[in-house]
Amino acid sequence: MPLDAIFLSALTAELNETLPGARVDKIQQPDRETVLLSLRTVSSGGKKLLLSASPNHPRIHYTEEKFEQPAQPPMFCMLLRKHLSGGRVLSLTQLPMERAVDLCIESADELGTVTPKHIWLELMGRNSNLILTGPDGRILDCLRRVDLEMSEKRQVLPGLFYREPPSQGKLDLRRETPEALRAALAALSGPVAADAWLMDRYAGISPLIARELSYRLTGKTDADLSLQDPDRFADALMKSLRGLTADFSPTVLYRGDTAKDFSFRPILQYEAYMRCEPVSGFSALLDTYYAERDRAQRMRSRTQNLSRTLTTLRSRAERKLANQRRELEATRDRERLRQLGDIVTANLYAISRGQTRLKAVDFYDPDMKEIEIPLNPAISPQQNAAKFYKDYNKAKHAETFLSEQIAKGETEASYLASVLDTLSRAETERDVAEIRAELTEGGYLRQTDRKKQMKTAPSRPMEFRSSDGVPILVGRNNRQNDLLTGKLAYKTDLWLHVQKSHGSHVIIACGGAEVPDRTVTEAAQLAAWYSESRQGQNVPVDVCPVRQVKKPTGAKPGMVIYENYRTVYVTPDGTLPQRLSVPGGAPRATNR
Repeated sequence: MPLDAIFLSALTAELNETLPGARVDKIQQPDRETVLLSLRTVSSGGKKLLLSASPNHPRIHYTEEKFEQPAQPPMFCMLLRKHLSGGRVLSLTQLPMERAVDLCIESADELGTVTPKHIWLELMGRNSNLILTGPDGRILDCLRRVDLEMSEKRQVLPGLFYREPPSQGKLDLRRETPEALRAALAALSGPVAADAWLMDRYAGISPLIARELSYRLTGKTDADLSLQDPDRFADALMKSLRGLTADFSPTVLYRGDTAKDFSFRPILQYEAYMRCEPVSGFSALLDTYYAERDRAQRMRSRTQNLSRTLTTLRSRAERKLANQRRELEATRDRERLRQLGDIVTANLYAISRGQTRLKAVDFYDPDMKEIEIPLNPAISPQQNAAKFYKDYNKAKHAETFLSEQIAKGETEASYLASVLDTLSRAETERDVAEIRAELTEGGYLRQTDRKKQMKTAPSRPMEFRSSDGVPILVGRNNRQNDLLTGKLAYKTDLWLHVQKSHGSHVIIACGGAEVPDRTVTEAAQLAAWYSESRQGQNVPVDVCPVRQVKKPTGAKPGMVIYENYRTVYVTPDGTLPQRLSVPGGAPRATNR
């Protein structure tokens, strides 16, 4: 559901328990629409307050998520640091029944004078914005500038006085009276859907809550108000409206194991289709609900161009392969060219210069049928015969050449598919940078200006520990797969990989010791999860000692051959990586 005004009021009340008096230690802007304030609160120590003006998921809450920071802070972040660093939070105030809050922070200016500054966070879908104003109410800057061409009603530009978002003219449900409600219901004529009427009348109500009110009062989410008794419905609605702003219970709605929605109260309208689970707090609810969604969205935006380039390269390689296979198929009939050359040679005496066709007996046919052979009238009979032999030899050499090119093309297409799969599982900017470096090294991308390249330490393989306590290492990309299998793993360790599919190399660091079946199963599940078969069932995973794995000379990154293996069948488990993860695991010494 959208974060509506009622939910925001409950969230604001919760945040005000710890925000007033908090000190601003650090300000960061991990992406275009998100600002993080690292706070030192009076009662609960260090916290990170997230302010997001995302068009899809605008919100404000404490967060435990770790964000990668850009090498160069954006200008808006630098401005916030200039005006708010070291400041003290005075208050967090919501505009009455609006999806907008005012975070007031007291800080010193250039002259050392302590003055209040305001961060206005407007949570209004595509019009969401984050606006910084000075003590006089003038806008210092904002995330999204709105000029006269974009909006005639309200401009948001540095130097202008901040004006609150225009009201929609709806009623504050806290000011509703029984008399006015009865009169409004009595004045209705014709069929009127209850949920639509509630949204038109009251500010701050989302479609979900409007349908829930209708369901609780009538048993239907879209009940017709014209069929309801005005007095009885007005009394029941008044009671429900008072409960909306007084009885808060943060709730997440699940369908199966997937969180689909959230609310400030239990939702009954879906009945058995969804289940409601309470959460400890509104801030924790938003942090948990949006963490994975935002992470995936950030990575999609960061990998979009690279993914498009890879898809184009792969499509080009596959088209080239298709053409080469058609050409190779055409060479399969080359023996007939030699036979026609023999027939023409045997009938040279019957051919005149300028002749376009030769009728002759096909002595290669058991029935000795007469056939017609097309000739080139511009050349001599001997040259016509020689041309058939030349085309035969050309097809013969083309078969060898095309077979080699097809093998190379299949390797390249498979490699590009593996990089696409790795890119789809990238979790951090460093993962993307390493994939980009791999493609640049392979000649698929142009080398960028080295002076502008950000130097980052190479990432380590993911490390897990099985339920039996055995270390399991998983490569993040093709180059890391090579490093893991070729240098970090002992020859006596076990190597795992999804059969005939792209995915990570997995090492069970056993050093030749006997490995429990449960550890092998968990390692195989990790191999299946970190592959393009992660959505499958009974995925085949090959297991063999590292000594049986070889990298052919000149092979693409991540590509190996192996022998003397056994195969286990597992179903990927998305919760296993989190359960077995070992943060900050160190790489092993090489034994090669």
